[in-house]
Amino acid sequence: MHVDKPIVILDFGSQYTQLIARRVRQAQVFSQVLPYYADIQRIRELKPAGIILSGGPASLNEADAPRCDPEVFSLGVPVLGICYGMQLMAQHFGGAIAPASRKEYGQRPVQLNTDAALFLGLDAQCDCWNSHGIQVTALPPGFTATAATDSCPIAAMENAQKNLYGVQFHPEVSHTQQGMAIITRFVRDICGCPGSWHMDNYAAQAVSDIRREVGEGRVLLGLSGGVDSAVVAALIHQAIGSRLHCVFVDHGFMRKGEPEMVREVFTRHFPVSLTAVDASASFYGKLQGVTDPEHKRKIIGHEFVAVFKEEATKLGKLDHFAQGTIYPDVIESGAAPGSTVIKSHHNVGGLPKELGFTSLIEPLRSLFKDEVRALGRVLGLPNEMVNRQPFPGPGLAIRTLGELTPGKVHITRESDAILREEFDKSGFAAQVSQFFTVNTNIRSVGVMGDGRSYDTAIAIRAVTTDDFMTADWARIPYDLLAHISRRITNEVPGVNRVLVDVTSKPPASIEWE
Repeated sequence: MHVDKPIVILDFGSQYTQLIARRVRQAQVFSQVLPYYADIQRIRELKPAGIILSGGPASLNEADAPRCDPEVFSLGVPVLGICYGMQLMAQHFGGAIAPASRKEYGQRPVQLNTDAALFLGLDAQCDCWNSHGIQVTALPPGFTATAATDSCPIAAMENAQKNLYGVQFHPEVSHTQQGMAIITRFVRDICGCPGSWHMDNYAAQAVSDIRREVGEGRVLLGLSGGVDSAVVAALIHQAIGSRLHCVFVDHGFMRKGEPEMVREVFTRHFPVSLTAVDASASFYGKLQGVTDPEHKRKIIGHEFVAVFKEEATKLGKLDHFAQGTIYPDVIESGAAPGSTVIKSHHNVGGLPKELGFTSLIEPLRSLFKDEVRALGRVLGLPNEMVNRQPFPGPGLAIRTLGELTPGKVHITRESDAILREEFDKSGFAAQVSQFFTVNTNIRSVGVMGDGRSYDTAIAIRAVTTDDFMTADWARIPYDLLAHISRRITNEVPGVNRVLVDVTSKPPASIEWE
């Protein structure tokens, strides 16, 4: 299989490291993330076309600040330092860094020198995303300043003769105007990568990696009914065929019609060895009286493990366990360097020891949702599966606030079905990235049928995003909202009020729990 020489990204603990990798792949160039302490011989063996040093939460003024092998700068390939990476480069070559007189966070206007190699052909004015309290205060010998803000005179620097570049802002973040152009300029023009890497390359490599790791063993995969686990199933089935065994656990928190669709897709359209288990009674029993969202997630995760263990025993000896973990799951669970726990995901945290498997297969762990969909198309999954709405592992359990009962979840399920039906019919579904209803567990007074009601308030959540790391609330047409509200309050018993969530991410998460 032929691909470009890779761009190696050294990770200094930034929450954006995999987003850098994603942007490089968007430029159709293969990227590989290594820890900042990667052995220089390992880096040489990859024969990189260029190296990117990520940002990070540490300060170079600290004695134990993370540093890469200095030989990284002597490999004869272009190096781009981002934020912390730029400061590291500056310090290494004799420049100076110091706390900024005014910290820069969020989007700020930057003036680019468009004669500089990195910014050639771009617009001089550019709003860029910043996140730093330390900056370069004196350039290393041979470097020139190539960008500035009103409080950061060295917002970028370069030594084009030595192919060394640095930016204080984050070009990988979608809030940075021309950020994708800057990364493309570096990997395609400066590093000379032809841009021949596509998702089919990733699929071929993933299949090869799975075959090597699994050997002659057998794999158990938990199908959640979502896009991620479906794509993992397709990859592993392509790699090892009938030695993949899928278990679909219906925990009672699926959307309307989904258990039936999962069985249909994975028996008729995409046949695999599938065991379907209705464990809803067990899940509801374990969750009785539980209201804390993190406690709910952990109970659901533990019960999944218990069910898988039971099914694994029935299937005989199984060697490997597979999951559809994707990178936003890793970040939100605090499993990525530099990240904090936002909400736990039951599929993040390594191989559950009690399952008794020898290894964990997670081929999507470095991909974002849109890349997973693209991979699904390459693998030939049907559109109705690939284009499905993102759906969390705990399902409607985290879209039904408070204690979980079949009656409350039924209200969530029926209102969500109406929302999905109307978004699809109107064509609005194609304009948003994710949408669903939330049972707020709030009751309010209403008037229904000439009488007083005291029933549930349902919230509508709809967002637009390209990477699910940040998101904006979708502007739903008023007439469509009014129609959906009427249908929900008329057709779903127990609902007398419909709300709309108009909060971006951040400060909110996309899900409510």
